[in-house]
Amino acid sequence: MPYKPSRALERSSSLFARSCKSEGAGYLPKAECILDREQPRRPAVLHQRAIRMTLPFNRYQEIASIAARFASGEGEFQTGIEGLGISRRTTPSAPCHGSYRPCFAMVVQGAKSVQLGTDTINYGPGSYLLTSLYLPVVWRVVEASPEVPHFCLTFAINSEKLLDLLSRANIQRPAATAPGQRGIVVNDATPQLLDAAVRLLRLLDSPDDIPAMAPLIEQEILYRILIGPAGDQLINLAMADSHGNRIARAISWLRENFARTLRIEDLAEHVNMSVSSFHHHFKAITAMTPVQYQKQLRLHEARRLMLIERLDAGTAGHRVGYQSPSQFSREYSRLYGLSPARDVDAVLSAAE
Repeated sequence: MPYKPSRALERSSSLFARSCKSEGAGYLPKAECILDREQPRRPAVLHQRAIRMTLPFNRYQEIASIAARFASGEGEFQTGIEGLGISRRTTPSAPCHGSYRPCFAMVVQGAKSVQLGTDTINYGPGSYLLTSLYLPVVWRVVEASPEVPHFCLTFAINSEKLLDLLSRANIQRPAATAPGQRGIVVNDATPQLLDAAVRLLRLLDSPDDIPAMAPLIEQEILYRILIGPAGDQLINLAMADSHGNRIARAISWLRENFARTLRIEDLAEHVNMSVSSFHHHFKAITAMTPVQYQKQLRLHEARRLMLIERLDAGTAGHRVGYQSPSQFSREYSRLYGLSPARDVDAVLSAAE
């Protein structure tokens, strides 16, 4: 005879289900009793405040709470976990020029915009940004306030750890001839990826656990990325003889030799590609030509030399490979919107 629950059991199950419903942020909007009003009241059975057995877990709120304690001021902060950084801003920022390294980045509050070549990439809570190789970019924080600061986590991707994981994990490889994707992509963060990020941040409150636990969680984060929609791009860059790997090698050469005269034919031969194929795949991944990439590396380094080492514009331009001061000034003004001298004065005045 099939089992039929009693009316008392049905009623208690209904009450329990009602008490565990999610409302808003997970708490009762008012101090009210969660028992059915038709239920006879017993003297002094419940206080007005209802206590739930389970509450919905907001991972972003927890990450923001931890980030606020370990990044109390403005700017970028390195944490006690190698490769993990936290960025905090309380106001939208002006465009900032720099280079992104291979990393996983997640905005937990506010919003951010990144420009790669002619592409503009916007992302905020609910998504993550993956940078698979070194790329010159322009970024800015577009949403931030003192009440709701912009928080962004960055986790550096180590190529040796990536190759080690690929050698052990059963992850399908794309074809070596597969076309390269953009070197920067945005995807939705899965619950599993977000859960791993929360657990990594929690280690900051338990520093004695970091040496043993951080490598395991970092490997989990990397694995979640590899099996996600952006995984093929990382794998393609790591696979020997793939188009992505050859472009990565070309970028490595450019970063080490940006001050030298660039001959596309020589660089294409260096990575064992035809000139036409090299141009096509380089632009597909970086959103710029090899010459444009070299130019941005030169100008970024020249600006650093003027701001940090206080070199004059002529000396800085010559050191990064410019033979003509007028050409250096013209290309610098085109990228930064001001002449070298005026730009440096504006940055230094704003920092005072």
